[in-house]
Amino acid sequence: MTRAFRAAGAAILGLALTLALASCSDNSSQAKENNTKQKNYDRLVANQPAGYMDYSPTRESINQWVKTWGKRGKLSYVYIQNAKGEYGYFVMKGLPVPSCKMLTPTEKVDSSSEGKVVVAQPGMDGAYSTGSNCNTYYGFDATTGAYMEFTVGTNQSFFLFDKPMSMPEYASAKQLGPTSVKDASQR
Repeated sequence: MTRAFRAAGAAILGLALTLALASCSDNSSQAKENNTKQKNYDRLVANQPAGYMDYSPTRESINQWVKTWGKRGKLSYVYIQNAKGEYGYFVMKGLPVPSCKMLTPTEKVDSSSEGKVVVAQPGMDGAYSTGSNCNTYYGFDATTGAYMEFTVGTNQSFFLFDKPMSMPEYASAKQLGPTSVKDASQR
């Protein structure tokens, strides 16, 4: 009788497994389209595999950026162009920083028996932000340390250099902050 129970148990277990696997397969239209998309991707990769490089100009540029800006006290020259094509400039300590950059995480994931939810975290000033301030930049003047802030977009652009520009379009740039290019060169 024990063999009969084992055989019956195995049969029931096999049936349960089959039903469980069948219920896991998703025959929805979305699943079918996702499957088609994956098959297409697999075919394209087989026909056109990604190439490889012996040298990465992107990595070289990033490393040069690190070498350029990774120095304490490095000055940046920010030229701003308005809608009329006129230029002004700031000389700043370090790089201008978008207001949406933070030193601490802006969100955390809370888990409960009901699921997971993303919760906003307060910023360094104890206030919450939507992170939508990425067009506003701030920094500090090169000689006085004065706080400076500017916004780009809506017909205003900025160009960032690690040296003052002597190109004709920048020659008439108006000094917008406390430090002039001449002051910075005497530092």
